[in-house]
Amino acid sequence: MARAPRLTESAGAVFAVLAEAGSATRPQLATLAGLSKPTVSSAVAELEGVRLAAHSGTSSGGTGRTAAVYRLGPAAGSVLAVDLGPALTRVRGCALDGTLLAEATGSRAGAADVVREALDALPADAPLRTIVVAVGDVTAKGERGTGMRPATAKAGPVFDAVAVALPPGVPVHLENNVNCAALAELHEGAARGRHTFGYLRIGVGIGLGIVVGGRVLRGANGAAGELARLPYPWADGSEPGHEALEDYMGARSLLRRAAEVWQKADGPCPRTTDRLLALARKGSAPARAVLDRHAVDVGRLAAAVIAVLDPGLVVLGGSTGADPMVLPGVRAEVERLSWPTEVVSSTVGDLGTVVGAARLAVARGVQTVTEAARVKD
Repeated sequence: MARAPRLTESAGAVFAVLAEAGSATRPQLATLAGLSKPTVSSAVAELEGVRLAAHSGTSSGGTGRTAAVYRLGPAAGSVLAVDLGPALTRVRGCALDGTLLAEATGSRAGAADVVREALDALPADAPLRTIVVAVGDVTAKGERGTGMRPATAKAGPVFDAVAVALPPGVPVHLENNVNCAALAELHEGAARGRHTFGYLRIGVGIGLGIVVGGRVLRGANGAAGELARLPYPWADGSEPGHEALEDYMGARSLLRRAAEVWQKADGPCPRTTDRLLALARKGSAPARAVLDRHAVDVGRLAAAVIAVLDPGLVVLGGSTGADPMVLPGVRAEVERLSWPTEVVSSTVGDLGTVVGAARLAVARGVQTVTEAARVKD
């Protein structure tokens, strides 16, 4: 990995605002960075000198004057985001201003090849600054910046599936996939403009992304939102089991319930949740009954989340949770059990995790450049 050049503090600040803005004139950079115009001019010259910024045209003002427009230069580099989903691996490569440079999708079994495909599509002259890998496990707060596997509670073979394809020397960060999807909802999805909300994912597994004050809450052990660990069942004469709630509410439970109620007259019993949802949309009575019951269960879980967090907004995501047929039942149960809380379906869909991971990677990539700034100039 190419090291970021040493920068003055003002150049680091201008680089950060230029990365966020995408392109800007010097007066705009001065306003965004809170610096004087002479300081910004010096900082831009410094960034141009090390190819971290580049001239990209001119802008005409209302008085007829023109101003030079700047964008990130080729030396700013790129980042990689990897979503290790239960079935598919999705990878995105982005510039440090968030511009999409490469993407690839393939099977979980071929995760390493999917990563290589995306890496090969990145510009050869754009140094790779950082990599974020989204996994469906608890990730520890510690991380490594050496290209070695980061400290993690239980990444194991999940991370090993792509580790062989990652270039050495590039900082690698693990993040929980639900947290990544919550970031996507915050910036580009159903929670845009909201600073506090809960992202409730219901699919093969269950999980909660908690955003408070515009930041993901990770907890002391990196395990905030691990709903699978809630004691279930919790009643007299019952002994809660390990992750029993996830066994009850996950996608596999839907198929078990369908098999229990399905009759020969109903046709072939669905073997996938996609098929179950499709049958429900077509008006299948047993499929609809299973889904309606599922909506009630999701609503009760959402009410529990609301009781603890009072988030004001709950976004439903996941392969079953985000389905529009689930939303009315969830809202009805939340209204019955809790105080008024807005409940909506995800708008980022299956791409949410990799979109959020890419956004996190971009932020970390910018940090690797700006942290190279010298003590105050």
